[in-house]
Amino acid sequence: MSPLLLFLIILVYFSVLMVISHVASRHVHDTTFFDGDRKSPWFLVAFGMIGSGISAVSLVSIPGNVGNNNLYYFQFIMGTIVGYLFIAFILTPIYYKLKLVSIYTYLNIRFGDVTYKTGSLFFLVSQSFGAALRLLLSIKILQYAFFDALHIPYFVTIIVVLILIWLYTNKSGIKTIVWTDALQSLFLITVILISIFTIKNSLGLSVSEMVRTIAHHPYAKVFDWDMHSGSNFFKQFISGLLITVALVGLDQSMMQKTLTVKNARDAKKNVLTFSFFIAFAQTMFLGLGVLIYIYAERNGIKLATQNGQFVNTDGLFPLLTLNYLGQIGAIAFLIGVIASTFASIDSCIAALTTAFSYDFMDIENRPHEAKKQIKNRVLLGVNLVMFLIVMAFWNSQGAIINTIFKIAGYTYGPILGLYLTGLFSKIKFKEKWVPVACVSAAFVTWLLNEYFISEYQFDFGFMNIFVNAVLTILFLIIIKKKAK
Repeated sequence: MSPLLLFLIILVYFSVLMVISHVASRHVHDTTFFDGDRKSPWFLVAFGMIGSGISAVSLVSIPGNVGNNNLYYFQFIMGTIVGYLFIAFILTPIYYKLKLVSIYTYLNIRFGDVTYKTGSLFFLVSQSFGAALRLLLSIKILQYAFFDALHIPYFVTIIVVLILIWLYTNKSGIKTIVWTDALQSLFLITVILISIFTIKNSLGLSVSEMVRTIAHHPYAKVFDWDMHSGSNFFKQFISGLLITVALVGLDQSMMQKTLTVKNARDAKKNVLTFSFFIAFAQTMFLGLGVLIYIYAERNGIKLATQNGQFVNTDGLFPLLTLNYLGQIGAIAFLIGVIASTFASIDSCIAALTTAFSYDFMDIENRPHEAKKQIKNRVLLGVNLVMFLIVMAFWNSQGAIINTIFKIAGYTYGPILGLYLTGLFSKIKFKEKWVPVACVSAAFVTWLLNEYFISEYQFDFGFMNIFVNAVLTILFLIIIKKKAK
């Protein structure tokens, strides 16, 4: 693809976002950046959250991972549905009843300031790494497709993308993001369909033949009953449930949009509708994954392997779309990458800014001018952290989606443990020991996983988050205050 054509696509796309930002930024208040004035239409929020839930990582990692893990990810998707029900009927009403902006304020109300800041800090660490790794994959794709041809260093590409996101979100934050993400979700769904039909036509298949070919392919295995495997059904289903509760229901970047809806009833409808959208989109990604491996097989495309596993599975889909599937497929794919990048990263940056501003800078109780200065400084700091993490992980390989969930298992596990303890018990802690309990739970989880792998060839897989949450709860019980 011509670098000039790609540049024009990015320019037009960004111009549309700036127009939306300009319209959304009128009549802003001190808290508009953080709560969107609580006037967002629930269906628009639900549709826009697709873009946040489906980053460029999902776009390339879920299809690419099919080569090594078949369709086992569908077991995870099944678990997510139950997780969304918990979010809709348990967490969302609590957040609205307490009128929260930062959802971690719940921990302050329930336990105290130390627990509150501990939970928020774990979120800040986890979200920083998760968002930066999603950004990393997007930048690698854009670098390969466009910026390398112009001899532009990758660190410049990172800076350019972060500046573009800052330009359209800086003034009204989440209020703008609700609208821009809806547009980007529309682009993303369109791109998925174009990619599937482009590959279908390249293989010379009708729709019914495509479905049958996918269903009868050796990779079309949905359930894994091997208890030693990291993709075992029970591990995937339970971790899908828990990771959804943690990475959506206890995640500021996802719930912040939901909390811009005017009331709890509409917010429930938003969560349930989004759960259907995201499950359907991820299932399409799995079907797309089988198709890209069929295409590679039939066209004699050699894929690097090591120890019987494909290497750099994240690179297969970009390789095919940019080199084998024609200009329409390439343009569609790159629009998808741009849309998913902006839609997922802008929400994360806004959430990190919100959490730090409310939980550590007490922005809610500051005067007008101070609020503006704090928000701008925190926003700049968040962008700097994102840049540094992407630079540090630039040479990493493999399926990044696995790395993200692995990190989340260690960082969101303590948050999940804190909330479950708060929701389903009446205990109080000796608060000074809460950070020690949370860090210890994460560390012991890592030790146990390494031990079970070396001694029994048993990998916790995504179940790390379950083990971590249980250990957190146990450690919290140990440090609980005695009843008077």
